Amino acid sequence: MPPIPSAAGAARIKPAATPPELLRNFCIIAHIDHGKSTLADRMLQLTGVVDARAARAQYLDRMDIERERGITIKSQAVRMPWAVAPAGDPAAAEVPYALNMIDTPGHVDFTYEVSRSLAACEGAVLLVDAAQGIEAQTLANLYLALENDLTIIPVLNKIDLPAAQPEKYAEELAGLIGGDPEDCLRVSGKTGAGVEDLLNRIVELVPPPVGDADAPARAMIFDSVYDTYRGVVTYVRVVDGNLNPRERIAMMSTKATHELLEIGVISPEPVPTKGLGVGEVGYLITGVKDVRQSKVGDTVTNAGKPAAEALGGYSDPKPMVFSGLYPIDGTDYPVLRDALDKLKLNDAALNYEPETSVALGFGFRVGFLGLLHLEIIRERLEREFDLDLISTAPNVVYEVALEDKSVVTVTNPSEFPGGKIGEVREPVVRATILAPSEFIGAIMELSQSKRGELQGMDYLSEDRVELRYMLPMAEIVFDFFDQLKSRTRGYASLDYERVGDQVADLVKVDILLQGETVDAFSAIVHKDKAYAYGVMMTGKLRELIPRQQFEVPIQAAVGARVIARETIRAIRKDVLAKCYGGDITRKRKLLEKQKEGKKRMKTIGRVDVPQEAFIAALSSDAGGGKGDAKDAKKK
Repeated sequence: MPPIPSAAGAARIKPAATPPELLRNFCIIAHIDHGKSTLADRMLQLTGVVDARAARAQYLDRMDIERERGITIKSQAVRMPWAVAPAGDPAAAEVPYALNMIDTPGHVDFTYEVSRSLAACEGAVLLVDAAQGIEAQTLANLYLALENDLTIIPVLNKIDLPAAQPEKYAEELAGLIGGDPEDCLRVSGKTGAGVEDLLNRIVELVPPPVGDADAPARAMIFDSVYDTYRGVVTYVRVVDGNLNPRERIAMMSTKATHELLEIGVISPEPVPTKGLGVGEVGYLITGVKDVRQSKVGDTVTNAGKPAAEALGGYSDPKPMVFSGLYPIDGTDYPVLRDALDKLKLNDAALNYEPETSVALGFGFRVGFLGLLHLEIIRERLEREFDLDLISTAPNVVYEVALEDKSVVTVTNPSEFPGGKIGEVREPVVRATILAPSEFIGAIMELSQSKRGELQGMDYLSEDRVELRYMLPMAEIVFDFFDQLKSRTRGYASLDYERVGDQVADLVKVDILLQGETVDAFSAIVHKDKAYAYGVMMTGKLRELIPRQQFEVPIQAAVGARVIARETIRAIRKDVLAKCYGGDITRKRKLLEKQKEGKKRMKTIGRVDVPQEAFIAALSSDAGGGKGDAKDAKKK
């Protein structure tokens, strides 16, 4: 539930656009759990946009899941006033600046949120925990910011901790971005120490936004949310011209036009204004309920005097992991479709398409950026839309080249073609692992067991090392991060990005019940791990499927070759119960009759797998594939 708007907020209409030279747009980037949201809390309090009565920890984290897990999932933009005396003349009147801050997620699965936020800014506060130092996602976010030509302000947070080593990590940080260790500001998001100096440094170093105020209006949509009562709320960064209430606007990619019912800034609750000018960040409400009308990366312009060309937009995120989402109650399918539509607006990285399964009915094949992304989306669907869902074990996309040179894209094991196959290509990622140097051997052993190739190794300091590996995506999405954490006592951090495909020796393992293939249980695995998967799956199904009146073989097969087998023993009625003695031939006759009946039943009988067995065998919980998400907060 969103916080109650502060009394200072929605009650007043703010004046028209702020001059660009008095604007500073910046975001906070860091590894997960390095204190971004806590620092944002102190900034909100120091600038006075949140009064003491409404203040609470993690103020900008609006979702219950964010607050429970202590991680940021969604970027949040907020406008803060900050007055600073001109440099060199402290006695002069203070100049009122407007700071537009975006608090970003730190987890690798939400990098797309970070990349969109960076495009709306001119500067970035690079936050590093003074007790932990630079970690994998710190580097990834820094490189994203440098690609966007942003001004980087290095900051060491949590200096109040007993384990803090600000001098050591200031040198590490200065060596990474170039500069002196003295340039790294020391702050504490918890106590508020150094936050005032940081705000002054932002005003001093971050350049004001640049744009043509007289040109036709162009504003970039960098985020949007769905409000049940007001429809689609669109967050924009104005690049050229200005936007005003009650004018007609047009979306340049969809050509749709709407009347602008309300325009304003987030401070940190929505505050209507008389317009937005060059460089300003704010929100638009048009009353549109169709979630497809507001596309992240689209350009908003004036319908009467449209711009000649759209802004650059964003590259579409490529899903890394695919999983099937099915409603347990089939009648919930339309509800799931509408829920995914609304979440797509809230999370631009979500991709989905309908699919059907013989075992599970109608559902969707959903593409995610990682396992934590998968878990968060599933949890949001269940909480916010009251759905009961089954999610199948996650897998990646393969390309199968047949002998006739045709290529089949496989997102689901059931799509894997039969017959003669030329080659199978699987996605690979470049993984960056940062850890204390004492764990190099354990990390190398783990990476090699996951078919990884070492690309390089650098020492960031005498006791911290960075390892770069090429790893198959399929090996990353299961328990790699879990094992990495356990082998390094929780000290290692991981970041990865997709870099292409490679040819691999992959096979499809089919699970057969009573000689019939059950598509839902099939999997694509490396040839060396096919036997282990077959043994694991047949053993699990033997426990889950109830005993029948006849013996049921469960087999795992690669092509026509059976590689593992378990047998479910038949339920046997005691046909000798009525025989209290007498001749043995009578008993044998009854047993032979029973044996013939069992044989006949086995030839015509079918095994009905109960829904509970499908859920248990197929769900990612059972497959052990959620390790990345479990330790997300530690990461």
